[in-house]
Amino acid sequence: MSTLFSHFFQKFNQISPLEANFTEVLDSIALKPKTLYFHGKMPENMSKMEESATLKQHKNTIKSSTKNRTKRPKSVAIVGARRNTRYGEEVAYKMAYELAKHGVVVISGLAYGIDSIAHRGCLDSGGVTVAVLGTPIDHIYPTAHKSLAKEIIDKGGAIISEYAPKNTPVNHRHPLAPVEYIDSATGQRNYDPKASFLYRNRIVAGLADIVVVVEAAEKSGSLNTAAHALEQGKEVFAVPGNITNPYSQGCNKLIRQGANPYTSPDDLLRVLFPGEYLKKRTKSTQALLFGDTEEETAILLALSKGLRNGEEIMQALHLSASDFNQIVTLLEIKGQIRSLGANNWSLS
Repeated sequence: MSTLFSHFFQKFNQISPLEANFTEVLDSIALKPKTLYFHGKMPENMSKMEESATLKQHKNTIKSSTKNRTKRPKSVAIVGARRNTRYGEEVAYKMAYELAKHGVVVISGLAYGIDSIAHRGCLDSGGVTVAVLGTPIDHIYPTAHKSLAKEIIDKGGAIISEYAPKNTPVNHRHPLAPVEYIDSATGQRNYDPKASFLYRNRIVAGLADIVVVVEAAEKSGSLNTAAHALEQGKEVFAVPGNITNPYSQGCNKLIRQGANPYTSPDDLLRVLFPGEYLKKRTKSTQALLFGDTEEETAILLALSKGLRNGEEIMQALHLSASDFNQIVTLLEIKGQIRSLGANNWSLS
């Protein structure tokens, strides 16, 4: 199997970030990569929340033309601790699984822990995921994840690196990447592996519309990814955790500093697809304005127009106190209204 994998990962593609609509966003980040090497293929628009007519239009375009490229898919980077807890595993897997169901590309770093769990959740949902390496493109790291990397490629995703294989000559087509240098002893390119993973994080953040940190210690590479995301003007979410858990200290610190607390996949989908969620919210609000009786509907409409006080509603609708109390009790039980106290009410 190792021989098969060794042969499989010898073949790779090379582009500049501007050559694909999925990677062209990297042209605007600090220290933008000059060249990207990758296995597989760059994601195309798979969003199930986009207008079908728009999708058909994109499918009929000429892909070789920059103006006619398919629309860039939404993407979320899910990062976190290599030594995760069961809680972190459950959150990361469900998050990736649900995002993939909506056509969102999941980005991570193929590492142990939260990274590999995010890739797995996306793949199990039938989605497309992208792994960004901190090693040369022909060196899948960790080696234990070669089968995961192959599955990512087989299912339409990509493995990306800005580092060429060690024996690749340095020239204008294959320039040196950050922390890469020419080894004086061998004359071949080499790199600092400790620094390369930190530099890799700027690409993980750069490819994503949103970065989510699931679990992280107070000093963690995941926080470095979040810092790049903030520098790039991206939305950052962090999963709240137990204050006694060292792997939640980094996330809780991010939230304290202003990161969005993550509570469910809907938190991310609202940001990614605001138009769709506005439609859903409007429909939901409209549904709340219809009761099972004329009196219930009348009270709901009154609340929607800004009336709050029970006495004012009774007077406007010519309802007795006993009838009003009975109706609002039923509406509250059904979850359509809620009490604000002191006989004041609002829609739920």
